[in-house]
Amino acid sequence: MKTLTGAKIVMAVLKEEGVKTIFGYPGGAVIDIYDELTRTDIQHILVRHEQGAVHAADGYARAKGAVGVCLVTSGPGATNTVTGIASAYMDSIPILVLTGQVPTALIGNDAFQEVDIVGITRPCTKHNYLVKRTEDLAPVLKEAFYVARSGRPGPVLVDLPKDVIQGKTGYKPLTEPRLASYKPTYRPNKKQLHRAVELIKKAKRPVIFSGGGTILSNASRELIEFAEKLHAPVTASLMGLGSFPGTHPLWLGMLGMHGTYRANMSIGACDLLIGIGVRFDDRVTGKVEEFAPNANIIHIDIDPTSISKNIPVTVPIVGDCRIVLKELNGLLDADRVKIDKKSRENWLKRIEKWKSTNPLSYEQKNTIKPQYVIEKLYELTKGDAIITTEVGQNQMWAAQYYHFDSPNCFITSGGLGCMGFGLPAAIGAQVACPGKKVVDVAGDGSIQMNIQELATAVQYKLPVKVVILNNKYLGMVRQWQELFYERRYAYTDIEHSPDFVRLAEAYGALGLRATRPQEVVPVLKKGLESPLPAMMDFWVAREESVYPMVPAGAAITEMLLV
Repeated sequence: MKTLTGAKIVMAVLKEEGVKTIFGYPGGAVIDIYDELTRTDIQHILVRHEQGAVHAADGYARAKGAVGVCLVTSGPGATNTVTGIASAYMDSIPILVLTGQVPTALIGNDAFQEVDIVGITRPCTKHNYLVKRTEDLAPVLKEAFYVARSGRPGPVLVDLPKDVIQGKTGYKPLTEPRLASYKPTYRPNKKQLHRAVELIKKAKRPVIFSGGGTILSNASRELIEFAEKLHAPVTASLMGLGSFPGTHPLWLGMLGMHGTYRANMSIGACDLLIGIGVRFDDRVTGKVEEFAPNANIIHIDIDPTSISKNIPVTVPIVGDCRIVLKELNGLLDADRVKIDKKSRENWLKRIEKWKSTNPLSYEQKNTIKPQYVIEKLYELTKGDAIITTEVGQNQMWAAQYYHFDSPNCFITSGGLGCMGFGLPAAIGAQVACPGKKVVDVAGDGSIQMNIQELATAVQYKLPVKVVILNNKYLGMVRQWQELFYERRYAYTDIEHSPDFVRLAEAYGALGLRATRPQEVVPVLKKGLESPLPAMMDFWVAREESVYPMVPAGAAITEMLLV
């Protein structure tokens, strides 16, 4: 058994866990860890703000399918991570946040840069730890990785006092921990599976609803097989985009407040709804009393607390989505379930009529429409790109008009809706997938939240692209003010903003602008082909709104269409 410092133990555990990259920002409380980091082959990406470090680790985790890691100092360094942690928590993303802390003897004494980050983050982490002894460091870190990635994934924070990091203790590699009080259920109850199959046999108008849990459990292949066996249409939450191919004939589009007409209407008319890895959150359900009013509901999720939390279900199935779908597919084959093709054809024809009468549409005239920019982005990338987004109208247009055929290619802050997410998340995704094209679809409001991370992209030669849909408003709030507040645009006009082209150039990136429709494609081509990070500023129609839209308190079938 070797005797190592706490800092060396941190590095040893990270290497054991296969960590190749850390995103972070140094400070006095973690200076020993940073000093030790220079002696390893772990890549460190120096962000320009600690919030950016967490979002980058989040983007890395989603694109790579692994635990993302970030490292920050105590006090303000730690508190700057809270928004990023909350975003990862809401979207069930496995990240490990390492925070520095003052020496244990000073905890509770209001020492310089001391803050109770464990207490602050308790409501928005899957679990967190304050390590009080160097001897506990390795077991805690090992457990933290296990908790972050197992069951329903989520962020875990480990607070590291300076004396624990400087202390010495014996160390040997550890095996995966076994926790008596934490045993996620991966395999479903067989009786529930058979109950589900019976409902599937009787259904004439089924709809499959896929969420982020399908992607997190790598269940996309099983989902496609399941949908094709049932010949059932598939919709998805914002977090579920990419779990089912957006170009598949059974695809309905996104569900919810800004979902497609056909997806929302299908939920209102279906007789069986199969929810897979979804939370049934308020942006999806609308008025809960009128959500899927005529349907039996099967709900598959690894987290038992999510089932019947918002919507009562007929058949709950607790388990890993991939394992559950695999077993359901097997049961359907074994039972030789025959689908009533006539009822399915009638159901799909009804959906096709909804699609043809109210498709996603816009009218392109003399000003650039944001939907047009996204459509052209999709055409030029041929759908083969990782798209991150900021939050607001830009996020919804990306979800509606870019067609995601693969999982882990749409990276967005869904549950928290965190402005400033997209650029650092794109950096994390680009580090995780250096050979992929990574594009952040942004608004001119959101991009300014963490625009400093453009310096990070330039420093590490990460060719991320930023597409700014610049309407000189805080667009989504402005849309609500237009529709429900008699066009009183209270403090949403942000015409006084920087020149994004010159700002990009100041950072050492490529800056481009389009002000007319005919300039959109040339600007996109130049930006996408550049080896540099590129910021493309598209001056779009100022008062363009996102439709369909379900007003607050309405059923999801009660959409505003124009």
